[in-house]
Amino acid sequence: MWWARRQWSRALAEPYAVGEFRDAWAAYPILVRQYHPDLNHWIVLTQVPPAADVYLTWECDAGHRFVATPGEQRARPGRERRRSSWCPDCVATARPGSTTVVRAAAEAWAALGARVPSRDDGREARPTSVTPHAPASTSVPTAARPDLSSVPIPDGVPARPITGRARSRGTEPRASRPVCDRTPALPVGESFASACAPAPASAVEAQLRADLAARLESTEGHTAVRIGRPFFDHVEAWPDILLPELRVAVEWDSTGRHGLEHVGRREEADRRKDRVVRAAGWEVVRIRTGRLEPLGPYDLTMSGLTRQTVPRLLDALRDIRGPFLVDAYLR
Repeated sequence: MWWARRQWSRALAEPYAVGEFRDAWAAYPILVRQYHPDLNHWIVLTQVPPAADVYLTWECDAGHRFVATPGEQRARPGRERRRSSWCPDCVATARPGSTTVVRAAAEAWAALGARVPSRDDGREARPTSVTPHAPASTSVPTAARPDLSSVPIPDGVPARPITGRARSRGTEPRASRPVCDRTPALPVGESFASACAPAPASAVEAQLRADLAARLESTEGHTAVRIGRPFFDHVEAWPDILLPELRVAVEWDSTGRHGLEHVGRREEADRRKDRVVRAAGWEVVRIRTGRLEPLGPYDLTMSGLTRQTVPRLLDALRDIRGPFLVDAYLR
């Protein structure tokens, strides 16, 4: 029906040519593998606009078939690295719900010595809807509801349990996610060696750092920039490479082995990171590979780490800070 509407609105038998959206889908190799034209009336994926509001049928490597729009599929990976994150059935199997609430409710009922009330249909009700900090489910008669306010919460159970899904996505309330206190009290925009910074993510990133250090003199050992507002529970950001003298951060972006890096919600996190770093007085240059589109005005798109990577990066630095300042630090 969607294809028929496009045929009518465009007055064409083939409203979108095969390969018209090839570049847009090239950054999602797993989606290319999950899409099958025979399940979608023989419409090829490169004929589907990424923003099309149409339900398509997908099939993951495990054989699960599900229906989703292109936008839902492109945004599905989130902060996960597994291939299963592209399939809702695989995610539900690999990451079951948290049992913290169920266990706390059972302990509360045991402390009261009460029998789990029965439902109207005569079957025993499950205690999953009762927690030590909330009233019982509406399916339980009011007269049968015990007062749970005086029942102590067992050790290790939070006052408001957060499910594993909410914790992994970072959607729990800010009050339950304190900001890390290991960041030194420095002015916003200062770079430093952070105790929380992760190790280099890839050998390519380490090689780029070494190649750039061979051409450009800069302070070594700094791994973080002090920012003005929290970013993932820290008031510091960790770019891949820092050039403190120029106040420029360099990032190396690739889609990774499974095509999940720097796409979907990960791309949204990259944009947020760029905003907080720029708000601290720095500029960001991202070297985007694997057909990733540029995010900022000075980003570079390249096939990989080549002999032209560092020269092109130096040209971008000259565009940002001017040739006189950048050339003064050349080795």
